[in-house]
Amino acid sequence: MTKKKTRTKRGKRTATARRPVPKPGAGRVKVSKVPKPWGHETIWAHSDRYVGKILHINAGQELSVQYHRKKDETVYLLSGQLSYRVQSDSGVLQDVQLRLGESFRITPGTIHQMVALTDCDVLEVSTSELDDVVRLSDKYGREGTIAP
Repeated sequence: MTKKKTRTKRGKRTATARRPVPKPGAGRVKVSKVPKPWGHETIWAHSDRYVGKILHINAGQELSVQYHRKKDETVYLLSGQLSYRVQSDSGVLQDVQLRLGESFRITPGTIHQMVALTDCDVLEVSTSELDDVVRLSDKYGREGTIAP
């Protein structure tokens, strides 16, 4: 940051607000599309601290029943109808009725699953652990793996 000096009417020198200096890395970022058996992910932000994605889930498709060891994420339903199943206090997966324009946070260790009733777009923002997924069941044969 640079500090600029100015003079008041009485001639005293005072400091004005500091102007921030941009850190390296600011600017456009690569956007990538990752094919998935249930649709695709568009990764629009990826840093060492966070990741931003849009999940497009085709109607009738579902993500794994899964949890994360470290990853902390929040999802926001942009479009479509989604059954969002989350582990309750009793250990059973219950649909939390995520509606258009609503968001829900998943903390590490919380078992969850998304099932698309119609084509859906879900905004996901998370910590940066992209490969932190423990699949408990998966209709595409990926159970127990971190495969895309």
